[in-house]
Amino acid sequence: AAETAAPDGTPFGRAVTTYTAGSRTLGPRGGPVAPPVVSPTSSARFAERARARRTVARRKAAGIAGGTVVVGALGWLLLLSPVLALEPQDVQVEGAGTVVAVDQVLAVADAHAGTPLPRLDTVGLRDEVLEVPGVREARVTRAWPHGLLVVLVAREPVAAVPEDGATGFALLDMEGVQVGRVDAPPDGLPVVDVPVGDARTLSAVLSVLEQLPADLLAQVQGVSASTQDTVAMQLRDGVTVEWGSASETPLKIAVLSTLRSSGAAAGATVIDVSAPRLPITS
Repeated sequence: AAETAAPDGTPFGRAVTTYTAGSRTLGPRGGPVAPPVVSPTSSARFAERARARRTVARRKAAGIAGGTVVVGALGWLLLLSPVLALEPQDVQVEGAGTVVAVDQVLAVADAHAGTPLPRLDTVGLRDEVLEVPGVREARVTRAWPHGLLVVLVAREPVAAVPEDGATGFALLDMEGVQVGRVDAPPDGLPVVDVPVGDARTLSAVLSVLEQLPADLLAQVQGVSASTQDTVAMQLRDGVTVEWGSASETPLKIAVLSTLRSSGAAAGATVIDVSAPRLPITS
């Protein structure tokens, strides 16, 4: 007849002998005795597993909700709140020079006051600053937590050109861009006399002026040219320098400086360095 077994598999009525070996309990055949299950029935075990899965799901949902709240709070703090908003008094402008109106640059930044710095389009702001008269180049960077640093490269005038049909003078920078207008040429700024509308000749003159060292440029009272190859400079001491074209300007500068410092051109009213390897004084 079949025997009825206990929950651990041991038939009723049969004695179970166990042995102890060290810290382990061994069964009658020498194998370890399995620990009793938590729930002796299948339905109880299924219920425990379901509860465990629900616990894991609740913890995961709580973690996702918490992360969403943190991300949302951080996004509000950086992108919407006034904590990092641009404040006009914290905008700093550098490199304005003598031409750029700083208040016009500040007005561009003021139009964006209250915008959080992380949302501020610095590239677009730079393009707006470039529209300010006299600005040649600009760089806009955030100055945390509320400011901006605007670094400018100004279009400094290097020459005064008589206006056609007028009594004033147009102030030009190295690229021939007009940066202002005056009734009389400023002290220390050479007056350029070139044919009206001759861009190539004007470019040659400005190229020469751009390469002159500061001490020599300060001595130049005026520059004239009928073509791009006939540039001539009038110095403030009355000496005329025939420069020729804009080519080999560094060599011409060295030759002119040597002649004037050595006394070789003493008393000369004309110094011709158009052929710098064969200079002529008269």
